[in-house]
Amino acid sequence: MKKIIVIVATIMLSGIMLSAQSTKSKVEVLYFKANLACCKARACYVLEVDIQNIVGKDTSIVFREIKLADEANKALVEKYKAKSQTVIIIKKKKKKEYSTDISDIVQAYVQNQNKETLEKELMNKINEIKKK
Repeated sequence: MKKIIVIVATIMLSGIMLSAQSTKSKVEVLYFKANLACCKARACYVLEVDIQNIVGKDTSIVFREIKLADEANKALVEKYKAKSQTVIIIKKKKKKEYSTDISDIVQAYVQNQNKETLEKELMNKINEIKKK
């Protein structure tokens, strides 16, 4: 019985340590989204999918949709002064957090619809923050 408890505890600790290591080096891309008429017309959804597809190519990046109206997200919305289609890249390292707002890149993409430029600029910003 004692051996089983020791084995289970070892497995659990290993899982916790692996989980902590894997999240330490991750970069997050936060996409702030409102429930507006344009979202119902699918414009915001298409933008979100385009960003998510670019980010999804790199397994060290986590994409998170943050709904502005959700009370649980209030602190994040206030912290980044977010509104609809605000995109923030975050990296947490030890006790420091590095972040950059790339909403200007996203808004340029909304106007010109150049996916290659969006991908290039988005990945450049992500790589910059990874180096910190």
